[in-house]
Amino acid sequence: MPEGPSVRKFHHLVSPFVGQQVVRTGGSSKKLHPDGLQALWLQDTQVHGKKLFLRFDPDEEMGSSDNNPMPERPCRGAQGEGATSQKQASGHGCGTSDGAFRSVELVVSQGGDGPACLRGDTSAGGAERWLQFRLVLHFGGGGFLAFYNCQMSWSSSPVVTPTCDILSEKFHRGQALEALGRAQPVCYTLLDQRYFSGLGNIIKNEALYRAGIHPLALGSLLSPSRLEALVDHVVEFSADWLQGKFQGKQQHTQIYQKEQCPAGHQVTKEALGPPGGFQRLTWWCPHCQPQLAPKGPEQSQVS
Repeated sequence: MPEGPSVRKFHHLVSPFVGQQVVRTGGSSKKLHPDGLQALWLQDTQVHGKKLFLRFDPDEEMGSSDNNPMPERPCRGAQGEGATSQKQASGHGCGTSDGAFRSVELVVSQGGDGPACLRGDTSAGGAERWLQFRLVLHFGGGGFLAFYNCQMSWSSSPVVTPTCDILSEKFHRGQALEALGRAQPVCYTLLDQRYFSGLGNIIKNEALYRAGIHPLALGSLLSPSRLEALVDHVVEFSADWLQGKFQGKQQHTQIYQKEQCPAGHQVTKEALGPPGGFQRLTWWCPHCQPQLAPKGPEQSQVS
């Protein structure tokens, strides 16, 4: 599943179509039924964590219903996978027959961080020459969006909490630090989308290595300064990754999928996760990220 920076890039690709009407649809999705989007207007696009939402209305006038407020617009300082001359996305949604808005929640399926949204110009050949598209939307302005390698469904108005989104200007560091300070391995907490929405396995591995923290270190044994440093690396790596995507640069990793760390030490790889939960491959350096002895919390360096 793509991480926050990639989904932000997808949002950047979709945004120019806001305010345009869908004039033709196509695709193989059996859950979303492309014909149901015919003649609707794309009124808004929002991103939160690893999910991308598209809002459709039957009317051209834009605006949110008081009963279904839309989430904040995410900041666009850094973003996801580089895009080609076309767009792809994945979606969820649920529509009503009484004229209420429809929202599609775009969720790229698990299996990599590759492009999932293509944007193109219909006059340049259209989307029909591409195979395996889940959904193709042709717009009145002449362009199209094509979504593939994704899951799609209708959803109600998305409930967004920007304070837990690692790429949001409203990200709440205090809430994140409180979660990290619990008596459980920090690698479990980092992937908890309730506190670190948009953070995935790549960011987890890189932030832990740069902070010099063992993945299985209990947060309750780490000093406040080390937890602060970990959050700093999460935010900085994510923002740099997003910025690189906008500039067409590939993100450089120091530990993820490496056999040696930058210092030349052998890297350990193991699937880690909560008991009975999802196990994610984790890379760390036993020398640069030593495990703490369970004697008690680290002492702060503040004198």
